[in-house]
Amino acid sequence: MSDAPEGLDEAYERFEEAVTMSPKQLRDWLETEESQSVGQHTDGDDEATGHAMGRRILELKETKKADYSDDDVAAMKKVAGYVARHSAQRPDGDVTDTAWRYSLVNWGHDPLA
Repeated sequence: MSDAPEGLDEAYERFEEAVTMSPKQLRDWLETEESQSVGQHTDGDDEATGHAMGRRILELKETKKADYSDDDVAAMKKVAGYVARHSAQRPDGDVTDTAWRYSLVNWGHDPLA
């Protein structure tokens, strides 16, 4: 009997498809003004939800698959879902310097990569 969290393999696969940036690329991005300029802040948080998730993605990328918890699987599902929903809302025209792209990049997905 496996101790792996339920749904791990599917969540891991979807997460890996959604997160197109390397940990170094994401870490460097999260330090930029552009990264910190977008996203929703909840209940007085200094950090936007997407920016915080970017840091969480880095934790997930540094964790061995065998060590994932139920919370990790839930976070991976959240990332894959957000990337899919937000990607479907792509605006017309050049998206290079848009809040839409910056939000996705905070979640580890660069639509221009």
